[in-house]
Amino acid sequence: MKKFKVGIIGAGNISGAYLGGAKKWPILEVVAVSDMLLERAQARAKEFNVPKACTVDELLKDESIDIVINLTIPKAHAEVAIRAIEAGKSVITEKPLAVDREEGLKVIAAAAKKKGVRVGCAPDTFFGAGHQTARKLIDDGAIGRPVAATAFMMGRGHEGWHPDPEFYYKPGGGPMFDMGPYYVTDLMQILGRVKRVSGATSIAIPERTIGSAPKKGQKIVVETPDHLAGNLEFESGCIATLIMSFAVYAPEHHGYPITIFGTEGSLQVPDPNGFDGGVRLFKPGQKGYEDVPLTHTKGYGRSVGVADLAYGLASGRDHRASGERAMHVLDAMQGFIDASRTGVSHVMKTPYTRPAMLPVGLPEGELDM
Repeated sequence: MKKFKVGIIGAGNISGAYLGGAKKWPILEVVAVSDMLLERAQARAKEFNVPKACTVDELLKDESIDIVINLTIPKAHAEVAIRAIEAGKSVITEKPLAVDREEGLKVIAAAAKKKGVRVGCAPDTFFGAGHQTARKLIDDGAIGRPVAATAFMMGRGHEGWHPDPEFYYKPGGGPMFDMGPYYVTDLMQILGRVKRVSGATSIAIPERTIGSAPKKGQKIVVETPDHLAGNLEFESGCIATLIMSFAVYAPEHHGYPITIFGTEGSLQVPDPNGFDGGVRLFKPGQKGYEDVPLTHTKGYGRSVGVADLAYGLASGRDHRASGERAMHVLDAMQGFIDASRTGVSHVMKTPYTRPAMLPVGLPEGELDM
């Protein structure tokens, strides 16, 4: 099998997870790391034995690189993705695809014009055993017809621990654009295409104080909603209620922040910011939820979506963490803000087809049987 050469743009906080995760996949070879701060790229390259640290321009000019992993800050996602596409490289971007619907559509359009180039986007946590097991149970009719779902991500935000937290409170950030992709993606891979979005939003804490070094004590003016609530109405008829907040103190949701309620039972889905959490099923006659054995391969981490994109390039099949999926997620997330502003539900127009479920019993390091 061909080994695809990978370059990473952005050597910040999340890059270590991708660099470590890529080592698990024989189909991937990370050959370069770049960053606006060259010394940061050099440090990551040394830490993970990557042969080259370079500028962004140098990486994009490297004709040996097949796939770019775009780990820049959200406001740069679209620009960097388009540059990679125009350089003839497939690109997979950290979430979200872009900071708004218009920029996301530009990325999709750029890829459509470039033959042989693919677009992907995080999150890829839905590849995890817990989420694939939940998908299989729904498809197998374990809870009958899904009627309702809840998804809650509530906390105080990132300024207390993150070294560069400002972008979390700018357009393209906030709890919906930062954490929402995990929840909306998982709901979509289980329940299908979203038809309509309603929502209400607020800036509950207009100013934040950074509590972590090196910017401790600096103030952040919040420019995007830090609390959002609303509904996703799926074409299947299921209605999901979401709350996404960086403005509250909330206890843990016992590891099950997503619950899907059906006509014949209910299903608790693990944290979509992880891969291998447990799944619990309630059926009539039981005293409560019971653990369900996981049906799929455990142990995936960040970069599984990159590997899947490479498999798609090699075989011609669709990749699962696709640009189409990310664009539908972005459309829905912006729909909460649009609906809050206008008082009118947002009707979804972007296409979406549920990605193929992973095969059961995959060998380690492989994604196709």
